[in-house]
Order: sequence, then C-alpha cells, then structure tokens
Amino acid sequence: MAKKKDDDKLKAKVKKLRAKVKALKSDLAAAPAATKAKTVMVSPLAPESFPALPEIDGVEFASAAAGVKYAGRTDVMLAKVAPGSSIAGVFTTSSTRAACVLDCQDKLKMRVPADAGAAIIVNSGNANAFTGKNGQTAVDAVTGAVAAALDMPASRVFSSSTGVIGEPLPYDKIVAAIDTLKDRLSPAGIEDAARAIMTTDTYPKGASAEVEGEGGTIRIAGIAKGSGMIAPNMATMLVYIFTDAKIAPARLQKMLSRQVNDTFNAITVDSDTSTSDALIVAATGKSAAAEISDLRSGAAKAFEAGLRAVMMDLAHQVVKDGEGATKFVEIRVTRAASAEDAHKVAMSVANSPLVKTAIAGEDANWGRVVAAVGKSGAQADRDKLTISFGDMVVAEKGWRVPDYSEEEASAYMKNQELVIGVDLGLGRASKSVWTCDLTHRYIDINADYRS
Repeated sequence: MAKKKDDDKLKAKVKKLRAKVKALKSDLAAAPAATKAKTVMVSPLAPESFPALPEIDGVEFASAAAGVKYAGRTDVMLAKVAPGSSIAGVFTTSSTRAACVLDCQDKLKMRVPADAGAAIIVNSGNANAFTGKNGQTAVDAVTGAVAAALDMPASRVFSSSTGVIGEPLPYDKIVAAIDTLKDRLSPAGIEDAARAIMTTDTYPKGASAEVEGEGGTIRIAGIAKGSGMIAPNMATMLVYIFTDAKIAPARLQKMLSRQVNDTFNAITVDSDTSTSDALIVAATGKSAAAEISDLRSGAAKAFEAGLRAVMMDLAHQVVKDGEGATKFVEIRVTRAASAEDAHKVAMSVANSPLVKTAIAGEDANWGRVVAAVGKSGAQADRDKLTISFGDMVVAEKGWRVPDYSEEEASAYMKNQELVIGVDLGLGRASKSVWTCDLTHRYIDINADYRS
C-alpha cells in the first residue's frame, strides 16, 4: 500500500513538471524575438551612432516585422520613389544569382513610362536563392502586391532578399505586411529601413553627401547591409542610394558603373561572393538644380564625386562590420606593371588567411605579405619589392631593412586602422583595397548561422 502511495506521488510530481515544461515552452514561443536572440557584439570599429541623413524629396520609407525568419523582428523595408525617377543598378556576378537579382536585371532593361513611380522592397532572413521556380514565384507575388498597393507597374518594383540560401521564401508573410508598410511610409524612415535589412550586421549603415549643382543643392543618402560573404564582383552586399538629382537613367548608370571598381569592388571580408547582392540608385529629379545632361560639366563632376563619397563610406562601413572584425586594413599597392597586376596583388594580400590572422594577433609578420604577393600571379621581382607597415619600411631589396625594429612594427600592429604597403617597383599602376582581420569570432558566427 505504501509503495502505491509513493508511486502516485511520483506520478503527480512528473505530471506537474511536464505542465511546467509545457508552459515554459509556450512562453518562450510567444516571447519577443529580442529576448530569444543571441547577444550581438557590436563591432569595435562601428561609428558612435547612425548618421543624420538628409531627407530626399520624392522618397519615402517604411519597415515592418513580417516574421520571415524570426517572430517580432523588423525584417522588411519598403522604399517608394516618386514618378519620373531614374533607376540604375549593379549586381552580383555570381552564376547562382538569386531570383530577385535576375528579376531586377531584367526590369532595368525594360522601357517604362516616363511618369511611372518606382519602389524597392527588401527582406532579411531568407535569400530566396537556389529555390528553383519557387524563387520567381515569390518575387512575382511580392513585387505584384507592392505594385497593386502603390498603383505602379510591377516592372518598376525592385526586390532584394538576404539571409539563408536554399530555403523557400515565405512570401505570403511579406505580402501580408504590405498594407502596413504602405501606411507607415515616411520621408524620415530611412534609419529604420537600414535596420530592417540587417542579417549578421552589428549596426545599421548610412552615409550622405550634399553637392552644389547648377541652381541648387543636390542631396544624396544611402544605406547598406553587409558583414560576411563579402568579396568583390559587385555588389558584395545590399546597397540603396537615393538622390534628388535630375539625371537620365543612362547617365546615372554610367556614373554608378565606373565608381564601382574602386569602392564596392575594392573590399573583402572573407573572399566569398553572395548570390543575392545588389546596388540600386534612385534619382527623383526633385532638386532645384538643373538637370545633369553633360557628364563633362562641373555640376556632373561634383555630383559624381558626391556619389563616390557615399559609396566609399558605405563600402568601408561594411568592412568595419566584417564578421568578427577588430582591425580595418588598407592594402595599398603601388608601382605595379599593370592595373590588373595591382588588383591581383592587393586582393591576394587582403584575402590571405595567414595575413589576416597575423593582423588579428597583432603580429608584424611581413613574411606573410611577401608570400601573398608571390602567389598572386602578378609580375613581381623579389629584389624590387618593398613592404611597409604604415610609414615604416620593413623589407626591401630582397631583405628586411637594416634598421628593422620588431618592437616598433609590433607596436604599429596594435592600431585599429592599419595600412600595409606593397611597392612592386615595376611600373606606374596602383590599387587600394580594404579588408579586416580574421578572428575566432568569424567562426563562431558562421558555424551556427542557420540555427
């Protein structure tokens, strides 16, 4: 009898424990995503705050939590652009491009009514890449719903997706959020839009410029996301730039295309190129400044310089937010035999795991730089090669410099921002690229990215 009572008590305890576990699971499922998310370690290279970006006349932004991957997390942004705007873009060259990239490329080739509006819709949490026919179905559903809500042609709605590759995009969740996005549209919503497109980013990225056109000021503002899977081949991330300049699409495209190689194609975090990357620029024509019709004019050159400055700022911010990064590094190649060789050497050094881990360990191991130059495939001569850390020459003429100081070189490596110089001594070509160090944190982030 006593044994039966003990068994009954044990069963009652087990039942209560099961009920508690069930309640805890229910509470956890209902909890905001912020309480369940892993702690985000903001990059030590991050700016102190998001910059104060100017409102661009003719552009409105909205963001919402659609639940693409996580409940309660802002993960969709919408930008509505005024009728008559010019759109230009450059995209990843990956042969496994996502459906949204292919769709954007096709739409930029289409003829559109001069008074047609435009929109950009972006989701994080899912890349909609390598998803077969479902990929285009998702793109058509999302862009079609935006077009209907904003009363514009679907051919003027551009979409981007970023996140995990190979998972079908739950596009119905995005479609369900479009009315909310429409109601929230505001010229002041760009910062929230920048946050909505983040994945492993540790901070939202924004940059702006103002230039004087003929008869008025031209404003430029841009946002970007990017932290890992960053390597040149355009666009290496998602970037959206808006301006009130009056400029035809073909001229805007020409400016954009020729500024890519020295900005977004001159950065690398991990040598991996994404399937989903895009850079889209929209010009509303709302500035009081005269139309930019001659690319050789002073106004055109000023505008292109401002566009380049915004692109460079955003590109550098992506590197500074490289997954696990603690150092921002410029690889500066000079006196190469050709521009191609300068690029090869710069990227060989910037992508070398041995160089990047030495930088992480603050080790002045210039021998690894020499090795990276040698494997690059570019023309090089041991006895003409000069390696420097900052202003300090550490090796030249096939040997380390006579007054080389390991102590001084190591002290330099403790800086957060570094310049590694490679003078090939063979010609006049030069190239700078930007990279970051490679730390164990990079492994931590990417080892469980899908979990």
